[in-house]
Amino acid sequence: MIIGRDHAIRCEYRKSNMPILPFSAMLPVMLPVKFRCAGISRLGRLLGTTLLLVATGSGGAAFAAEKTQDFLIRVAHDADKVGPVEIAGNTPAFADKAALGEALYFDTNLSKNRTQACASCHEPTTAFRDPRGEIAGGAFSLGDDGVSFGDRNAPMAAYAKFAPDFHFKEDGTPVGGQFWDGRAKDLAEQAGGPPLNPVEMGMPDKATVVARLRENDDYIASFEALFGRDVWGDADRAYGAMTDAIAAFERTDQFSPFSSKYDRFLRGAYKMTPQEELGRVLFFSQQFTNCNTCHQLKTSPTAPGETFTNYEYHNIGVPRNVAIRSRHGKDPAFTDNGLLDNPAIDEVAHKGKYKTPGLRNVAVTGPYMHNGVFADLRTVIKFYNKYNSRAKSAQINPETKQPWGDPEVADTISVKELEQGDALDTKRINALVAFLKTLTDARYEPLLAEQEEAAAAAKKK
Repeated sequence: MIIGRDHAIRCEYRKSNMPILPFSAMLPVMLPVKFRCAGISRLGRLLGTTLLLVATGSGGAAFAAEKTQDFLIRVAHDADKVGPVEIAGNTPAFADKAALGEALYFDTNLSKNRTQACASCHEPTTAFRDPRGEIAGGAFSLGDDGVSFGDRNAPMAAYAKFAPDFHFKEDGTPVGGQFWDGRAKDLAEQAGGPPLNPVEMGMPDKATVVARLRENDDYIASFEALFGRDVWGDADRAYGAMTDAIAAFERTDQFSPFSSKYDRFLRGAYKMTPQEELGRVLFFSQQFTNCNTCHQLKTSPTAPGETFTNYEYHNIGVPRNVAIRSRHGKDPAFTDNGLLDNPAIDEVAHKGKYKTPGLRNVAVTGPYMHNGVFADLRTVIKFYNKYNSRAKSAQINPETKQPWGDPEVADTISVKELEQGDALDTKRINALVAFLKTLTDARYEPLLAEQEEAAAAAKKK
């Protein structure tokens, strides 16, 4: 926590390294130095309260009678000895790349109109998905300009660090990378995309982004300490340092805690319900479903650290999201080329393919598919089931009560993989959904509970 810049005192109470309660108070005094304090949790609360009292006039006389620097030192040392206070001077505000990356991840100043940050579309409190579900049904993200939408559903940032760099296997199969089409080789390259995308953060070029970075004294000192004093001499280098820091933050355990019921089950700390256990058996079955054909990375179904994707690319015949595109003035007949939009790909046979998404937190990160066309997880399971069931009801989208719709790209569908397994009855569909819910990280289980309560209330209407 940095206290005192120009005439402002900026406090932020952080818990688990996540921004929770931003607090800002303008004081009628000038703080000549910066302080860095240990024991942020308790001290942050104390200082926030104390400074608020000062800013509103309460205790103003007492504050005026004591020098600013002495007052802050006294408050820090009186907070149950939470830790030493040091005059920061030119000491970097961020101890390492991950800490710097966290600040950058939440910094809206890195967008053209200063309204959007990485977290705007990948918010930690909503499982690193776009929290603005009321906009475009959550299918597409609204850009910094307040009017532009992308053509794809924002991928989840959680567990993204496990995707291998984009490459080709020995047999020529493309695998890995970031974004739905893998066009970014790794996390750092991915982090560099949104700031320069005109329908996202909208900055015109790297030099403009770097100029924004240099408006922040803490960034200047930390970039020089972490990347070298000459880091600002070249816009490409400074921009690369920024993306490197954001990637470092995204590699922290905050993004991949492996704390779900499934993980606890593997450790012997949770017992699956009968329905969840049936779903687990079906999911990993080589006979009854095709789930693990694409959504299993490890060789053993009980191996820890499973990300539930092999990072390969497939076209599963997803229809266009005509309703949302039409509603927001986007061409409903638009065809997304998928993997073919990756500069490393030139074979038409890859048109319409997308990277297999991981299933961690899948139950709380709808809508689904690359274009957000399905709102409910159960609908996704039923969509897959249409390839193996001859029942007329299996050919109807339960959300629209209409046929599923033509595939956006019909020529490259992975029919072989999709037609593995048997048709699923309602019991097995519900079991698979129950199992997928066990992949929800512990911190997001309240979201799952809220979702289920809302669904129950909707049924009563």
